[in-house]
Amino acid sequence: MAHSKTIVLYEDVMPLMPEAMSLSKVPVLFEDEKILVLNKPSGVLSVPDRWNHDAVNLFSLLKEKYGDILVVHRLDKDTSGVILFAKDPESHRSLSMAFEERRVAKKYIALITGTPKEDHGMIDLPIEENPAKQGTMKISKRKGKESLTEYTVIEKFRDYSLVEVTLHTGRTHQIRVHFQGIGHPLAVDETYGGRPQLKLSEIKRKYRFAEWENEKPLLSRVSLHSWKLTFSHPSTGADIECEAPMPKDFKATLAQLKKNAPSIRS
Repeated sequence: MAHSKTIVLYEDVMPLMPEAMSLSKVPVLFEDEKILVLNKPSGVLSVPDRWNHDAVNLFSLLKEKYGDILVVHRLDKDTSGVILFAKDPESHRSLSMAFEERRVAKKYIALITGTPKEDHGMIDLPIEENPAKQGTMKISKRKGKESLTEYTVIEKFRDYSLVEVTLHTGRTHQIRVHFQGIGHPLAVDETYGGRPQLKLSEIKRKYRFAEWENEKPLLSRVSLHSWKLTFSHPSTGADIECEAPMPKDFKATLAQLKKNAPSIRS
C-alpha cells in the first residue's frame, strides 16, 4: 500500500494584481519530474481568458519556464489555493481520468452569508451555462449537468458562516452557484451574491470613522480558497495530499468576525 505524503506550505499568499504577476510570487507546494502543484494567489487567471487572450495567466507563465506543461484542473481568477499541473501527456491523462472518475478529493474553505439550516449537507442542483450573462452559470433542473457539493459548517458568526466544502463534481463556478442556489451566497462574490467586497463597517456595530477616511475592505475578492487536494501520483501511485494555508486577507477577515460578530453556539 502506498504511503500518504503530505505537503504543507506555511507561507501566506496575498492577492496579486495582474501587472505584478510573476512565478516567483507563486509558492510551489510539490514538484517532481511528472507534476507541479502550486498555491495560486487570488487575482491570477489559471488559464488564458476566452475573451481576452492577452490577459496574464498562470498557464502561459509556466509554459515560458517549463515548455511542456498541461492543465489538469483550474481555479477561478479570484479563488486562491491548490492547483495542479502535469508535465507530460501520460501524467495528464492519468490525472484527468482520476478527476473524471472522482478519485481526487477536493476540499475548499468558503465564507458564506447567513447560516444553513443543517450543519452538514449535500447540495444537489444541476448547473448549466447562463445564456443571459456571458461567462456565468446558473441552476437549471431541466438542462443542467449533475452537480454535487458537500459542506460542513466550521464556525458560525452573526451574519456569516465559515464552511468546509467538498466537491464531488467539477462544474464551472460550482461552489459559488450552489451556495447562491440555497440562499447563502459567498460573503464576497459580486457575480453570484452582489457584494464586491466586505468592510469592517459591515461587521462591527457602532463602527466610527472620520469623514475623510477611505475605508479599505477586509476582503475584496471571492471568499473562496482551495484548501486541500488529495490524489494518487500518476507514476508511483503514492497518495499525495497538498494543503494551502489560508491567505492573509481571509485570516484577517475571520479575525474581525471572531472579535466583532461572535460565534453562535449551536
